[in-house]
Amino acid sequence: MPAQQSRSPSGATVTASGHTEHSTVPCVARDGPHQSESTHMATETTSTSASGWSPDITAIAPEDAVPQALILLTSTVSGKVEGDEPAVRVTYVDDADADFVDEGASIPEADPDLAETLVYTGKVAQLIRLSREQFSQPNASGMLSNSVARAVTKRANLAYLTQAAPVASNTPPAGLLHVPGIIDGGAVDTDLDALVDLLAEIEDNDGNPTHWLLSPTAWASLRKIKTGTGLASSLLGAGTSDTVKMLLDLPVLVSSALTAGTGMVVDKSAIVSAVGSVMVAQSEHAYFLSDSIAVRCTWRFGQNIVRPERIGKFTIA
Repeated sequence: MPAQQSRSPSGATVTASGHTEHSTVPCVARDGPHQSESTHMATETTSTSASGWSPDITAIAPEDAVPQALILLTSTVSGKVEGDEPAVRVTYVDDADADFVDEGASIPEADPDLAETLVYTGKVAQLIRLSREQFSQPNASGMLSNSVARAVTKRANLAYLTQAAPVASNTPPAGLLHVPGIIDGGAVDTDLDALVDLLAEIEDNDGNPTHWLLSPTAWASLRKIKTGTGLASSLLGAGTSDTVKMLLDLPVLVSSALTAGTGMVVDKSAIVSAVGSVMVAQSEHAYFLSDSIAVRCTWRFGQNIVRPERIGKFTIA
């Protein structure tokens, strides 16, 4: 006669003889800390994580962020790099001479010089710390943007023109006035003859002058040169309605980055540069303990002169 069986509350089977037989009970997954192996974890992304894990960084074209920077207006931008060590290698050709040959005669081979110029870069930066309350004031963001643009432009112009040549490294690169080989046009006195001669020398070197760069005092001194002894009329005109500053048919750019009483004339094609984007970032985490906001701006750029004999400088009292 078959043994009678009964099931205990624990799920084990008890036979008539009193022996207990254990059986396997399937595990049912329930909501809670212990999940089944088939449950997938959520993927954290920049849109779901806290902003500290993906800080806001905005890359702005320098033409939009710092449009008045002289490096953009008076040089040939040839590329960009990131870091103090890399350089942009700008290639150019020193032309060989061409000449007439007789009919049927062999044409001699030309041997142009295939040369290069290295452009190293430096990074200009500014960091501003503001309380959260100050940062949230109306127009604060726009006013800060304008302030940063002015500060970066001012420092960039200073570096572009007058930065001393580096000694133990390649950066920041030398400003135009400290590149060997540029023409010294001497001092301008009571007329513009020295400037006329300077333009002629650059053109004689196959240059094509494109801009005058003048300090404010140099431009003022040139405007004061009279048409003759004892006359009140200015050699450059009254200047009361000039829409564009001009000198000997070339546009004039006035910059306080130049030392008082100094000026330059440049051929834009003789100056090569490397210019990166203007990088702007803000964070509420850098100064978390003081409930303050950090605003940072960086810009990497550099310049060099391919043909210094097509760049000139001068002084005026």
